[in-house]
Order: sequence, then C-alpha cells, then structure tokens
Amino acid sequence: MSPAAPPGSSALRVWAPAFGAGAVLAAVIGAAAVGLALAVGRADLAGLVGDAYVLGVLRFTVWQALLSAALALVLAIPVARALARRPAFPGRAVLVRLLGLPMVIPVIVGVLGIVAVYGRSGAINDALEAAGLPRLLDIYGLSGILIAHVFFNMPFATRLLLQAWAGVPAETWRQAAQLGMSGPQIFRIIEWPLIRAAAPGIAALIFLLCFTSFAVVLVLGGGPPNATLEVAIYQALRFEFDLPRVIAFAILQVAVCAALVAFIQRLARPMAMEAGLAAPAPRPDGHDALARIGDGVAIAFGAAVLGLPLIAIVTAGLTGPIGAVVSDPVFLEATRNSILVGLSAGALSLLLGAGILATSRRLRVGLWRPGQAETLEIAASLVLVVPPFVIGAGLFVLLRSIGDAFAFGLVVTAIVNALMGLPFVLRILGPPATRSLADTGRLADSLGMTGLMRLRLIEIPRLRRPAALAFAVATALSLGDLGVIALFGSAGNRTLPLHVYQLMGTYRTGEAAVGALALVVLCVVLFVVIERGIGGRGDD
Repeated sequence: MSPAAPPGSSALRVWAPAFGAGAVLAAVIGAAAVGLALAVGRADLAGLVGDAYVLGVLRFTVWQALLSAALALVLAIPVARALARRPAFPGRAVLVRLLGLPMVIPVIVGVLGIVAVYGRSGAINDALEAAGLPRLLDIYGLSGILIAHVFFNMPFATRLLLQAWAGVPAETWRQAAQLGMSGPQIFRIIEWPLIRAAAPGIAALIFLLCFTSFAVVLVLGGGPPNATLEVAIYQALRFEFDLPRVIAFAILQVAVCAALVAFIQRLARPMAMEAGLAAPAPRPDGHDALARIGDGVAIAFGAAVLGLPLIAIVTAGLTGPIGAVVSDPVFLEATRNSILVGLSAGALSLLLGAGILATSRRLRVGLWRPGQAETLEIAASLVLVVPPFVIGAGLFVLLRSIGDAFAFGLVVTAIVNALMGLPFVLRILGPPATRSLADTGRLADSLGMTGLMRLRLIEIPRLRRPAALAFAVATALSLGDLGVIALFGSAGNRTLPLHVYQLMGTYRTGEAAVGALALVVLCVVLFVVIERGIGGRGDD
C-alpha cells in the first residue's frame, strides 16, 4: 500500500524548496542568456555558425575529444583486466584508490606535472639526451592535449571498467574452470561482452569531459590552430571581443553537449567509484608466465601514466623557491581569493542541492512520483548541457555592458563554480537524503516534528556526513578550477590556479611548481577539514 502524503503537505510546501533553488539557477542562466542575446545584435548568426573558422574549431574539438576518449579507453582495458586478474599484489588497493586522483586534482596542477615529464625540458627528454639521443617529445599541440587527456581520463576509465569485472559472479569463474576454458576463450566469452556493454557509456562520458576541456587545451594547445570551442570563446572575448563569434561558438558548444548528455543518459549506468577495491573471485586464467608478464607490464604502465606526473609535481614543488613564493604578496592574495571562492561556491552548491533534494525526496518517498523527482534532478544538472564557461561568457558580456566586468570576477566565479558542483552534490547527498526520509518520515510526521526541531533531531545527525562530503567535493572542485576566472581574472582578483597559469606563461616554472604544490595541499587540507570538521570521524 502506498504511503499517504504527509499531513499538511500542500503542493506549495513540497515544491517551495525546489522553486527557491530553481529561481537562483534560472536567474544565473537567464542572465547569461541575456548577455549572449545582447551580443548577437544584428549579426548573421547562421552565417557565423557556418563560418569556415568556426566549423574548423568545432572539427578540432570533436577530433581531439574522439582521439582522447579512444586512447583513454583502449589503454584502460588492459590495465583494468590486469588489476582484475591480480587481486592480491602489494600496493593494489593504494593503486586503485589513486586511480581516482586525476579527476579531483586541479587541472592546471596535472598539466604542470605533464610538462615536467613530457615537455621539451622534461624528464623523458633529459633522459634521452643523457643517452645521446635527440629530444623527441614535443608537448605542445595535439600530442600534448592527448597525453594530458590520457593522464586525466585513463585512470577514470580503468576504475569504471573494474566495476564491470567486479560484477561477474563467482559461479561464472568456477564454471569456466570446470570447462577448462583458456585465457583467450575467457576473454571472448565472458570479458568481451562486459567491455562491449560498459565501453560506450564510458567513452561518451570521457568524450564529454574532453569536449569541454579548457585548461589542458589553453596551456598545451599551442595557439589558435589547436583551439577547442571553450578556448576559442575565451580568445574571442578576452583578446578580440568578437561577440558574434562568441555566440556562434556557444551555440555549437551547447548543442553538442546537449546531444552528448542525452546519449550518456541512455548508455551510462551508475557505477560505484569504490569498485575494484575488494578482491574479486578467483579466476582460472592468468597463471602462466606470459599472462603474468603481460599483466605486470599493463599494471606498471598504468602506474607510470598516473605516477610520473604526480611525482614530478611533488619533486618540482619541494625543490623550487618555496620561501620566495609563499612570501610573495601576489601568491598570498591569490590563495586568499581561492579560499573565499571555493568555500562560497561549495556552500552555495550545497544550499541549492539541499533545496532541490528536499522536494525530489518528498516526491519519491511521500508522494510516490519518482518520475517527477528524476526529472527535477536532471533539470537541476543543466550545467552538464550548458557548460560553466558558456554561462561565464554570457555573464561577462552582460556585466561589461553595465560597467567593469572584472570588478565582479570573484563573485561570478563563485556562483558559476557552484553550478558546476551541483551535479556532484546531488549524486552524493541524494541517496542518503532519500533514505533518511523513507526511514524516519512517517514517524516524524506522526509526531508533528517540523522546521528546526526536525532539522536538529533527525536531518542533521543522519545527513551530517554526506552533506560534509558534498560540501568538501564542491569546494575542492571550485578551488582548483581554471575556467571562469580566466575570463574575469585581473591583477586584483586572481585565484591560485590563475596565478600558477600566469607563472607558467612567463616561464617561471620553478615558482609555478611551488604554487601548484601549494594548490594541491590547500585542496587536500580544506577537503579534510570540511569533511572531518563538519562530518565527524565516526560512523553515524
């Protein structure tokens, strides 16, 4: 029997929290749309969208994203398979946990580590020169973009693929052993169908991430010939102020992202990010010498792709001019601005997510309308369709028509970054919030518990830890973002990622390395302080 609607829960009462959060989202996105509309003027928009240069940028954006997604997935398959076949080697759990690190470290930090390893003056070219060979690697251009995207996305794909292997029942491996199936037969009959089912959704998700890549292409692209849509928007706004062309790029960006999100919604299945930590069931294959060597090479390759840039970042940062950097007033100001922007964005993202979830969980649990709840949460993740950089571009144009757009730089960056973190807040906080209402809603309603009393006695104790995690994730994402601030940043409102990028642009690589390491430490410290300070240490 379906539970009755909570006493006194009118439609307005149920929908009010979502309306409040939706009003903020509509105001921000609407203001950006107004700014972009003002930029159109009397321009021939159809002609601009079909312009040879605009279409060339679109082609390169799609091409580099296709290559990046294909490389990341193809390289991830043998690494994931090797980790699935080797459940008990020293350091496996640490390595699998580290596979999620590139997705959360600031992009500019990862790029700096890649330059330190693969750049013209990087560790690999130094080793080649020491061996009497020419410096073969050139990090700038399409090759550098692909290397960086593999670093950020191959570990991510590996973890998601591990979920596919983790889903194989132990009975399947026992039956394979009883039938005497060889390694190639196991791959063809058992593993390949799993890969074929999981790969499209993973590839589409990575394609979307690479399609909207900004910092990687900005630093490693090498100039306009290798510009993606977001970089082209940045260049057209900051250097040329060609507003009609900005609109053309934005239209293409939103159109392709909308198609990609719809595609991913059909293909991608929820996958736990802790997949692969537990030891899988014993397998009958992989015991011969050739299989051991192959798995060892694959695991070593995955560890090298992941570890070398991270080691380079730490090494360069610790050996750089630490004293000079941390005492620099510009560095201190950028650090302060980053903390303010990160905390503000995290808090706003959590507040918006809480408003949306307050309505969606009532629809799911109290009113049995899961379709409406799902639609509401998908609509709240509109930032997946309208990328933050496009929103930032619209707000930049609007504010510039009013006054000094750069004066609002930190505020706009915090607001847009809050929208960027909203999908993560919904994913982290949504399930426990729904469970909390399902477990306690009837009793609380029967006791007449509402308002602050219900919040203090029920919601805060049960949702304290997931809320703290959501706040920490949204804060860390905003803290390390080099996106909107690249549009609005100036001498008085730069953040730490922008400061590191500017140091790299002036070839002060030693100082940039110290700044990058400081950014990583700041992200980790804030994450731990928020998660532990608000969420506590023990289990609820």
